Amino acid sequence: MVSTDHLTLPASMDANCEVQVTEGDLPAHRLAFEDARKLAAQIAPELSFIYGFECDWYEGCEPLVDRWSQGAVVRLGSVHWIGNPGDIAAGAAGTAGTEDAARPDTPDSSCGWIDDDTNLHVWENLGVRGVWERYVDDWCRACESPLNFDVMAHPDLVMRFSKEGFAPDFDPAPFWQQMAECAHDTGRRVEVSTAAPRKGLDDYYPATGLLRCFAHAEVPITFGSDAHRACDICWNIREAQAHAYDCGYRTFDIPHATGEWESTPLA
Repeated sequence: MVSTDHLTLPASMDANCEVQVTEGDLPAHRLAFEDARKLAAQIAPELSFIYGFECDWYEGCEPLVDRWSQGAVVRLGSVHWIGNPGDIAAGAAGTAGTEDAARPDTPDSSCGWIDDDTNLHVWENLGVRGVWERYVDDWCRACESPLNFDVMAHPDLVMRFSKEGFAPDFDPAPFWQQMAECAHDTGRRVEVSTAAPRKGLDDYYPATGLLRCFAHAEVPITFGSDAHRACDICWNIREAQAHAYDCGYRTFDIPHATGEWESTPLA
């Protein structure tokens, strides 16, 4: 099992430190993980508890992610923000001197978070197809990044608001094919996430059609629950494994504390 809190972000993207472990909190975060790991060893000695982070990809993020994620054994790559991230060199969110960092995601902009239900301006400004185009392009750029992402998390997060007026009114198959080809060509592994049905969607991340494209392209998978609460850890993982089997998968990958990954049969 891997702990993957959200990694530190630039002040230009999250000045209020709402969706990250801040740079100043990284040492304490690691100590808290070590305490949890020791407790887990007492409760479930057979459980391997591994330190990781979910690392947002955005333009120019590579040196920042490298620095902030030092010590992580597993790194999830993800895209939540599309477009211009602003002046990311101004400093990490929460650090001195960044209190007035300019935010690029103004109400009339075409950049920002795609999964923030309190701010849907990118959806309203770009339209569903426009968001999909930018998201898939950025997702593929994340796959092509030199960053050592072990897993690409919730690949089609762009489906997040599909039951709230932002479902694609077009065939997403060409986008799915683009993502599957890119993941294959860049040697990436993808996550089958149970977060989507837990949040009321009728499918997983990735959606069934996309998962079948990944299977056809022989892109390896692993499983996650994207749990932000203890009660959601491993939520419906067995059901997700059965679903992946139905989509053509016969194995999935699991990480070890050494950083190595092992392919194991999908029963």
